Amino acid sequence: MSLDVSPALLEQAERGEVDEADFVDCVRTSLPYAWEMISALVAQLKVDGGEFADNQTPPPNEQARGQLLRALASDAIRGALQRHFGVRLAFQNCHRVAVFPLDPSVDERLARFTSIRGQLLNQSPELRDC
Repeated sequence: MSLDVSPALLEQAERGEVDEADFVDCVRTSLPYAWEMISALVAQLKVDGGEFADNQTPPPNEQARGQLLRALASDAIRGALQRHFGVRLAFQNCHRVAVFPLDPSVDERLARFTSIRGQLLNQSPELRDC
């Protein structure tokens, strides 16, 4: 299971309406490594400005790597995080998370980051088994 869902949040889902803030809090507490990484990148983007901020350091262990994979592979989690932080998220190689502002002026940079070429250029033997 990827999230530690409280009985109250599960009850909301069973009734049909889920408060997104409650869901985001569930993600924050269930996937702390992913949450901290994304939070830090959002803060870096706000401080440094620019087209994007990204992480290039592999996670410290498989549990942390799994959190990133769960957070960014789930459309619901990824979408909630993007709305919560007001950014667009991009992901490469099981650890390279990037945050892009919603500003359309960075669309070209986001397209390059998420392109096939960008993926190929971000390969290395050390990341083969990530």
